[in-house]
Amino acid sequence: MSHTPTRSDPHDGHELLVLNPATEEAVATVPGTGPADVDAAVVRAGAAQVRWAALAPGERARLLRRFAVVVDEHREELARLEVREAGHTLGNARWEAGNVRDLLDYAAGGVERLTGRQIPVAGGLDVTILEPLGVVAVIAPWNFPLPIAAWGTAPALAAGNAVLLKPAETTPLTALRLAELALEAGLPEHLLQVLPGTGSVTGDALVEHPGVAKIVFTGSTAVGKRVLAKGAAQLKRVTLELGGKSPNIVFADADIEAAAAATPMSFLDNSGQDCCARTRILVQRSAYDRFLELLAPAIESVVVGDPADEKTTMGPLISRAQLERVRSYVTDDLAGIRGTAPDGPGFWFPPTVLTGVEPHARVAVEEVFGPVAVVLPFEDEADAIRLANATEHGLAGSIWTRDVGRALRVSSAVRAGNLSVNSHSSVRYWTPFGGFKQSGIGRELGPDALTAFTETKNVFISTEGPAQ
Repeated sequence: MSHTPTRSDPHDGHELLVLNPATEEAVATVPGTGPADVDAAVVRAGAAQVRWAALAPGERARLLRRFAVVVDEHREELARLEVREAGHTLGNARWEAGNVRDLLDYAAGGVERLTGRQIPVAGGLDVTILEPLGVVAVIAPWNFPLPIAAWGTAPALAAGNAVLLKPAETTPLTALRLAELALEAGLPEHLLQVLPGTGSVTGDALVEHPGVAKIVFTGSTAVGKRVLAKGAAQLKRVTLELGGKSPNIVFADADIEAAAAATPMSFLDNSGQDCCARTRILVQRSAYDRFLELLAPAIESVVVGDPADEKTTMGPLISRAQLERVRSYVTDDLAGIRGTAPDGPGFWFPPTVLTGVEPHARVAVEEVFGPVAVVLPFEDEADAIRLANATEHGLAGSIWTRDVGRALRVSSAVRAGNLSVNSHSSVRYWTPFGGFKQSGIGRELGPDALTAFTETKNVFISTEGPAQ
């Protein structure tokens, strides 16, 4: 499961500098990979995949379960590495490492259940067989480097494929360590290879390589469209999980205290660097003032600081560029609620809720990808649905109400792939995840995750005897 590039062209390489977002100090320098490295990795992966797919399903499942055990044994190490390279709070990072473990276990359980069907036909027997695609490329983002890498990698391996994992250039360290742990667990060499590099070099080489059967990409909608266009030249299979601008709809009949208390971490988790962040808070006008009155102390109580401190609930943004992007959305003339953030080194931005914003304003319709939300009033159910759908995205959302009928009506009307009622929980490894509209194509996780990494082959067997 090599992660060290073997260079045939010295100009392919480039150095990736990994910074600690909380201190701006250098954590590591990682050699990047280029097109020649990708070519060599695809060849190695192809050979490893044939051997892997030939193993008995029970043996593949056993090795994946062993991989899960090894990840669990190194969970604290992985979590602290995630804190250093991504600025995640320690509690979040521990959950993320545990999610990798759980997903590997879950995927292993599907290996021996990846069955086809028998279809009634005249004159014989017709069966379908699910076969692995071959070599799959997983292009993971920087906002959740560990778990999202596993979202594609675990089911792809379980379905019998080899995986080339390209982590984001700012967060390659956990992916590299994951590959080392896979080798330690006994997975075949070269079955999982990590290829650090930039999107424009390594990412493009993977998307355009004829030996890569599928691309799993998580990132911005703009880059996702480019991935889709490049893959289309080869009719390459693509799963895209892209941006979001998710609504948090609070009706006047809801438990307003509970809704206000749950709102801060619905958009501040991971410093707002979350495609599912509920950054459009829609509150029925008759409850609007009371909701804001309760929300203000909840926002102000968020502890922003050293992500390695157990008491911290929100850490820094990932980079200077991301900090400047977030700042561009919050101008001095905008009113609202502001929390606090550290001064000095690090990419810090305080929790921010903006009020009095027009529904069509840039901050209200574009994905900020930072700790910034807007509160918009609505009049009635129809108005709430209109506002919720007034965005090009459709990834997630929440609905707060005590009326079950309203919850079902609004859930049906909101154009988003993952909705929660009286909750902000969007992601479970055993339920499907993905978006509507500009938020992506395909689904990850859940009971059908392995199937997304297979081809369906149909075989007809004639039972007709020889002609008389």
